[in-house]
Amino acid sequence: MAQPCYRLPRKITVIARSDATKPSGGLERFLDRFVSLAMTANRQVGMAKLSNETRASLRSRSRLVLLGRDSEQSQGFVNLPPFRGSTVLYPNAATFESNAQRYTYGRRGTPTTEALSSAWSDISGAAGTVLVPSGLAAVVAALMTALGAGDHLLMTDSAYGPSRAFANKTLKRMGVETTYYDPQIGAGIEALMRPNTKAVFTESPGSLSFEIQDVPAIAEVAHARGACVILDNTWATPLFFTPHAHGVDLTIEAGTKYLSGHSDLLLGLVSANGAWFERLHRAVGMMGIPPGPEDLFLALRGLRTMELRLREAERQGLALARWLQVRPEVMRVIHPALPDNPGHAIWKRDFTGSSGLFSVVLKPASPAAVAAMLDGLELFGLGASWGGYESLVIPFDCTAHRTATKWAPGGPTLRCSVGLEDIEDLKADLDRGFARLRATT
Repeated sequence: MAQPCYRLPRKITVIARSDATKPSGGLERFLDRFVSLAMTANRQVGMAKLSNETRASLRSRSRLVLLGRDSEQSQGFVNLPPFRGSTVLYPNAATFESNAQRYTYGRRGTPTTEALSSAWSDISGAAGTVLVPSGLAAVVAALMTALGAGDHLLMTDSAYGPSRAFANKTLKRMGVETTYYDPQIGAGIEALMRPNTKAVFTESPGSLSFEIQDVPAIAEVAHARGACVILDNTWATPLFFTPHAHGVDLTIEAGTKYLSGHSDLLLGLVSANGAWFERLHRAVGMMGIPPGPEDLFLALRGLRTMELRLREAERQGLALARWLQVRPEVMRVIHPALPDNPGHAIWKRDFTGSSGLFSVVLKPASPAAVAAMLDGLELFGLGASWGGYESLVIPFDCTAHRTATKWAPGGPTLRCSVGLEDIEDLKADLDRGFARLRATT
């Protein structure tokens, strides 16, 4: 039987933001070893047999096919199987005492965990990635890594609702104060920084309302004041926005969305640059929240086709957005890739593509008319997630979730996630919906 190809790594020393966050004694030595092994694991698994020249020249589509795959580790099979288990055996007492082996316990990582985290670190340009059971868990992990009692958080007013709820409830109870800011503030965020501001939370584009933030400008200000920059990058993924190259320290991704692509798993990923990975890994390791092996396996499978699906979602999304722009029932379409949208210039400067998620502002209509439109849709499902192969639409209203900005779109608002159905069939479904909208008072 072929033997695993993993070798014991040498010690890697990383400086954390504060030694006060480290445990002491034997636990500290164990965690030092654990973090060092994890950092070494974020290598280019699946690319080791390539020449340096080939490895450096590969484009993203080729990298997604190869990353995280190791045919020797998987006994020649193309896909690495999901490793399930808690107990990991040690060859002898000395190894057990020193924890000098790659895998020590199921909660601390498996070959399946390593395959996905190493692949995601590669495409994100990160020093390392941790995996958690959901996108919201990724938000919590990033915030808990960066913040402590007495700290101040700046969070974009356009943030995902559950992110706001965690800040308003749990972080507040822990002694962290949150100030919300206009997502289009850019370098003007300097005026909101305090001596105890330890993190700036960004989301670009914003959840539901799709404001594009000037992340590099915000990062420059935040880093000058010693604050961590956190970004929810789920809409773009690292394929359309490279977070760490734009100054982000901790990047959140809901793998539930485009990484999965099939609406059948929950997963969160947090990638970190070299200055923050040790602290992130320690924080998440102490939480004890690993994702399940089947979800990891499905996410690895989704990784292989993610760029193809994203490119098609972009093409379909833009086609439908342009069709909606000229509909008589539509006031405006909120899509960062459309030239007439606020923030388009920053999107064009920093992003390499757009996904299939955008919003639509309808001309004034009664709630009953909007409900009649939505209730009769046959291809668009009514569902809160997005990024899968199926198209979705939901009505929304940001009014109750804004404190630093005013939400006044001028009419009812819908968020659309465009899937892989034929675009003409999607248009026909919406056309019938608009007919119901017009017919209902």
